[in-house]
Amino acid sequence: MSDDTPEPPRPDPKRRHGLIIVNTGDGKGKTTAALGLAFRALGCGFKVFMVQYIKGKWKTGEKKLADRLAPDIEIRPMGDGFTWDTKNPAQDIATTLSIWDVSKEAISSGKYDIVILDEINVVMKLGYLDPQVVVDFLKARDPRQHVVLTGRGAPPLVIEAADVVSEVVPVKHPYRSGIKAQLGIEF
Repeated sequence: MSDDTPEPPRPDPKRRHGLIIVNTGDGKGKTTAALGLAFRALGCGFKVFMVQYIKGKWKTGEKKLADRLAPDIEIRPMGDGFTWDTKNPAQDIATTLSIWDVSKEAISSGKYDIVILDEINVVMKLGYLDPQVVVDFLKARDPRQHVVLTGRGAPPLVIEAADVVSEVVPVKHPYRSGIKAQLGIEF
């Protein structure tokens, strides 16, 4: 049996309106939602870049798959881990600023249709990166460029500048029952 459902018309990329998308809140699923969007975009022939502000040393499932799907998607984990692990705010700030430089380059390069800044909200909330600097840069980007910002505690300035804001609310999580992070679910 064949599927006779036609594909939706492809929008003209020259007429595309780039969106600022924010996934925030205390619940699980902010990065997962961004990866779902990336998967959809890849299916439409888009190029995707994701930089991870917190994750660095972990061998995550998303990074392993991105390596297999390259060059259509690139995921670059650059963080030093959680700030409570490093216990070195000066190092965390320096790392954040280095990652921000990579983020700006990816957004400005013209190589990607979507750039995902994973956990950037967290580093802004912690004061490692000025939200005004981020918003000003995003407002000056190519108007066709989609950018996704994930992480808890999205600053009000970022929420105001965004086109789409989704808040993930925790209702129930196995961690509260003592179940540790699960391979393929959390990483």
